[in-house]
Amino acid sequence: MGRGKLRIYLGAAPGVGKTYAMLSEAHRRVERGTDCVVAFVEHHDRPRTEVMLHGLELVERRELGYRDSAFTEMDVDAVLARRPAVALVDELAHTNVPGSRNAKRWQDVEELLQAGVDVVSTVNIQHLESLGDVVETITGVRQRETVPDEVVRRADQIELVDMSPQALRRRMAHGNIYKPDKVDAALSNYFRPGNLTALRELALLWVADRVDEYLREYRGEHDIRSTWQARERIVVGLTGGPEGRQLIRRAARLAEKGAGGEVLAVYIAASDGLGSASPKELAVQRTLAEDLGGTFHHVIGDHVPSALLEFARGVNATQIVLGVSRRRSWQYVFGPGVSATVARESGPDLDVHIVTHDEAAKGRTRGLPVARGARLGRSRLIWGWLTGVAGPVLLALLLSRVVPDLGLANDMLLFLTFTVAAALLGGLLPALASAAFGSLLLNYYFTPPLHQLTISDPKNIVAIAIFVGVAVSVASVVDLAARRTHQAARLRAESEILSFLAGSVLRGENSLDALLERLRETFSMDSVVLLERQSEVDSWSTAASVGPHPAARPEDADVDLPIGENMALALTGRVLPAEDRRVLGAFAAQAAVVLDRQRLVDEAGKARELAEGNRIRTALLAAVSHDLRTPLAGIKASVTSLRSDDVDWSQEDRAELLEGIEDGADRLAALIGNLLDMSRLNTGTVVPLIRRTDLDEVVPMALGGVPEDSVDLDIPETLPMVAVDRGLLERAVANIVENAVKYSPGGRAVHVSASALASRVELRVVDRGPGVPDEAKDRIFEPFQRHGDAPRGAGVGLGLAVARGFTEAIGGTLTAEDTPGGGLTMVITLPMAGDGPAVPPELPASADGVGVPAQNRTGRPTG
Repeated sequence: MGRGKLRIYLGAAPGVGKTYAMLSEAHRRVERGTDCVVAFVEHHDRPRTEVMLHGLELVERRELGYRDSAFTEMDVDAVLARRPAVALVDELAHTNVPGSRNAKRWQDVEELLQAGVDVVSTVNIQHLESLGDVVETITGVRQRETVPDEVVRRADQIELVDMSPQALRRRMAHGNIYKPDKVDAALSNYFRPGNLTALRELALLWVADRVDEYLREYRGEHDIRSTWQARERIVVGLTGGPEGRQLIRRAARLAEKGAGGEVLAVYIAASDGLGSASPKELAVQRTLAEDLGGTFHHVIGDHVPSALLEFARGVNATQIVLGVSRRRSWQYVFGPGVSATVARESGPDLDVHIVTHDEAAKGRTRGLPVARGARLGRSRLIWGWLTGVAGPVLLALLLSRVVPDLGLANDMLLFLTFTVAAALLGGLLPALASAAFGSLLLNYYFTPPLHQLTISDPKNIVAIAIFVGVAVSVASVVDLAARRTHQAARLRAESEILSFLAGSVLRGENSLDALLERLRETFSMDSVVLLERQSEVDSWSTAASVGPHPAARPEDADVDLPIGENMALALTGRVLPAEDRRVLGAFAAQAAVVLDRQRLVDEAGKARELAEGNRIRTALLAAVSHDLRTPLAGIKASVTSLRSDDVDWSQEDRAELLEGIEDGADRLAALIGNLLDMSRLNTGTVVPLIRRTDLDEVVPMALGGVPEDSVDLDIPETLPMVAVDRGLLERAVANIVENAVKYSPGGRAVHVSASALASRVELRVVDRGPGVPDEAKDRIFEPFQRHGDAPRGAGVGLGLAVARGFTEAIGGTLTAEDTPGGGLTMVITLPMAGDGPAVPPELPASADGVGVPAQNRTGRPTG
């Protein structure tokens, strides 16, 4: 039996109607006589969805126990035993309860498809694995339940269930999605209009890309070469010259005029030599194209117009943007140029825009030319030989029949012209052949006796000999000059590349992939791979590669360059001449350096983490050995005293001992709280819930741990609201104030004030204590640091470190300044709230795998 077909209903957010649409499809199929069952559908107590289950056969679910609770999951065995034609399986990204047949529901669906059962399922765009980071940036919620993109892409049909944000919020407000007690939280958090609009755009773009894949497959299967203008795709033809930046910007403006426009910058490199453009300029243009939302492509082709048109039709482009030719006027004798050729051959389905620029008519520039003596190319050699051999024949026929009395001297000069042209085109050998053949033709047609290979006049013999000598000399000089010119251009280009590589070393650039990509473009190769092995007997492994189908071993490549004993650079695409090895060697050495630098950076980072962890562990052991034991010893002594039957304690004594127990417990709780908070900061598990807040509501609550008369509070009621996490800000302020009170002299209250400045609000905690020298102002915020002669029992030195960590977590800063007249001022700078409500983007608990975390009394997540 063949594989079953998968149909997926894709939605932008919970509640758009995916399950309802799936059940509606099931009813349509049942009415047509299809054997359709409900393998697993979760209606979430939504009345309209629950009604749609009536009339459909339900497969009994499997009940599983986990952590003293009972859960139900899809019974895959029961569905396979029933073997329906179509099975409905809701929530494709769901994670099964431990003990289930598979870890993920999409794996259950894969089993059904392998068994030949058609499956209809649902999934939200935020559950696609590749979009996890994007969705978290938009909503602030990290999706725990995901499904690989490839699983959804392999679906035979994907149908987008779309709904506008306004309509979805109305459904939410009417109670059609969540229970009434969760509606307000959902509307003000996850289901904000901005979040829903962004998720909807993600869903539309993802489905549009999938449609593009279907379209490319269909056009390929039916060999359709014409352009279907379903979407604006603009191809920018680049030559590597500076005008390319202007062309990319122009194409980006054209793309912005149409919704969904796409820019594809393409550079066509010749396959018979090194790239003709500056690698540095191409790198700049690649970055520019990507910054403007486009893509950069490197294509190899001998005939630039044909390669460009083939690429444009291959990507179903609708427009091509080219620059005005840089050719000078006389160079048009050799052809119309790329722009004119593309415009002529583009046909009616491709619009060609030719853009003027400052480099027009200034001549063509080249980057790293092929050495003239190495490879001139087949076409250059053919033209050289044709010019050197066929040119004199045509000239002899023309002169003998049209202008037979021009004179031997003039005839020799004309023949000498072809010899020089042959030297320029094909090098020395065609020029020598032209000189020898031309001398024979001069003897046969223009020196008496005519039409014989003999010379009767000795003067003509001298003239012919001089012609041969001059022709050979001129050809040699012209060829040598051309060689030197090419060598100079090549050395200039090589020096530019070597200078760029040296500069990258000084700049500390560590992108190995970018370096290999630049190497591939410079030499017009298909792929480049950096291989390494542990020893000579071990197999090769890939350290980095660019391009399709990289070589697995050096001997499989067209070009390989050893780097030391156990590393090699392998290139595929064509065989490089020997003179290219110098630049290739520089790239190889730089690649090895970059690889070593990357690994050293990684190792240094790991070493720093280990050292920091070791330092914290050492400090924690010291804290546990003394600071945590001190309050425990006091609590133990007080409890022992109260339980003693030998002493009859008075009520005042009992109250004093109980107060000591309470103080010790409070100190112990504060120490443990700071340790736990520091652990959360180090592990990155602090997730702020940002909302609009008045400081006069938060700061007073932070003063509960200090005596009432120890703080002078000045928070104006007219102060703008700030966008912060109330719980984290309260903890930070409490730690700072407690630290200030601890160091303030008796009778001098700590002053806490707030003021607005530009787009921020500053909260200042001022004490009149001994102060901190400038060199120690940053050190006091490090974990387990206590300045000066602070007593051991004063704490473990985490209060200010936790305060700074929490402040930075909510988008603020914490700095220390000197107090005029003596003391220390702690300054908390907080972002001012905007006009709209700043609320935590959390989603109420639902079967879609996201929920609102529980909160404690301060409004912070309990986790």
